[in-house]
Amino acid sequence: MLDLNLTAPFRCIRCAVPGMVSRGWGRIVVVASVAAKRGEPRIAAYSASKHGVLGLVRSAAAELARTGVTVNAVCPGYVDTPMTDDSVAQIAARTGRSLDEARVLLERQQPIRRLVSTDEVAQAVLLCVENGAVNGQGINVDGGAVQS
Repeated sequence: MLDLNLTAPFRCIRCAVPGMVSRGWGRIVVVASVAAKRGEPRIAAYSASKHGVLGLVRSAAAELARTGVTVNAVCPGYVDTPMTDDSVAQIAARTGRSLDEARVLLERQQPIRRLVSTDEVAQAVLLCVENGAVNGQGINVDGGAVQS
């Protein structure tokens, strides 16, 4: 979990930054999670890795702020993806609920009462790419579940 969610972004950033700095422009956007901003039961390793990547983003943004390179994280809640399907299956298996009931549990954790779409996550990434004044942020895309 740490290798995938923290070490891999660290290595990618380390490889990409020199070229971006030499050109005086670059945008780095890491997909984190709202789990980077709060603790949840049964996801300690995932949460720790996402907390770490948010720290990485903030430190890199501070170091690179005067170079034309920005570094941000997008922090989705539950998104309608196969990863969430796996979570739904785990909830159903653990609780004896149906898959539909388990999915509704996740939907209800978000104030918008639905899963976030992949397009909504992509739009947040695009904001980070297009707006050079957005730097060092962990942008929540979770329907208002975690307010910062």
